[in-house]
Amino acid sequence: MNAVRIPLARIAHARSGDKADWVDFGLFAWNRAGYRLLEREVTAERVQAHFAPWLPGEVDAWALPNILALKFVLRGALQGGGARNLRLDNLGKAMAGALLRLEIEVTSLELDEALNTPRVAWWGEGPPANPVEGMR
Repeated sequence: MNAVRIPLARIAHARSGDKADWVDFGLFAWNRAGYRLLEREVTAERVQAHFAPWLPGEVDAWALPNILALKFVLRGALQGGGARNLRLDNLGKAMAGALLRLEIEVTSLELDEALNTPRVAWWGEGPPANPVEGMR
């Protein structure tokens, strides 16, 4: 099986925020096939290396399999805090896009499965026919 490199954005979405000098990420797979890839490929060490040019602190990671997510906390990520940071777009909310550019290596078969398995969301498998019905 030949391997391909893909950005996380192909198989996942992310949310991020900040508190004091920490950035907090939630990385969410669209389905179980994608989650298996995230769990295998996206480690605290890989996230640390991805942000290494400006991240002097440690990265903590937790697997959240019930919601097909990984949680990361980047310590020391904001040069002392958002208000003190000299970087442009310094707040944690802008960092989810940077995480989604991290590239992982998967086989063509794994990528096909992750892209073609129905998405899972809070309303179950696939979107509801009527979105309002899914909220009940």
